Amino acid sequence: MSEVNTTTEQSQTGSGKMLRAMVGIGVICALLIVVTYEQTLPRIERLRAEALEQAIFKVIPGITKTKKFQRNEDNTFTEITRVNKTKQIVYAGYNDKDEFMGIAVEAAGQGYADIIRVLYGYNPETEKIIGFYVLESKETPGLGDKIEKDQSFLDNFSALDVSLDKSKIKNKVAAVKQGAKTNAWEIDGITGATISSRAIGALISSSTNDLVPLLYQHKQSFEINKSETKK
Repeated sequence: MSEVNTTTEQSQTGSGKMLRAMVGIGVICALLIVVTYEQTLPRIERLRAEALEQAIFKVIPGITKTKKFQRNEDNTFTEITRVNKTKQIVYAGYNDKDEFMGIAVEAAGQGYADIIRVLYGYNPETEKIIGFYVLESKETPGLGDKIEKDQSFLDNFSALDVSLDKSKIKNKVAAVKQGAKTNAWEIDGITGATISSRAIGALISSSTNDLVPLLYQHKQSFEINKSETKK
């Protein structure tokens, strides 16, 4: 009987040691993950900021400089130097003569695999989207990722109509079946990547419906006061 008890006690002791060892390993791994994340986060954020800056120049053709503006609670826009992550930020672009060329806007929406983040350029003078760039996507390689690479799809955004009628988008942006585009506010989709291309249409439509009327209304807020720059 005593031998049975001894064996049981030894088994329990061994299980306890194994459990404590597993917990210890788990704690160490968690600490390593946290430390690695904290150490790499500044670099990740720096690279992300650099990629965003490069994308702004791609979606607003002809610019040489940019300025950041935050959307205020009253739907006005104020120039900032430091980004407040709780506020919506847009990026104004200017040419070498300090002429206002357009605004870059971030937008996001659910794709086939995950959230798609994009940047598009808007010109209030022409009332058109003038550029488009995918910032982040996990869509299927060879199919869904054509939203980043297919030139015929990207050409949709060189002059996509988002004109206004009484402070509202006249015709909502919509993705259509490839080859079926007949209107300037439609996005010609991609065969084989229907969900991804429709997702782009949906997120662009949602973003422009919300922001374009405000950006147009306050377009003078983005212009550089040339009399001040000459002082």
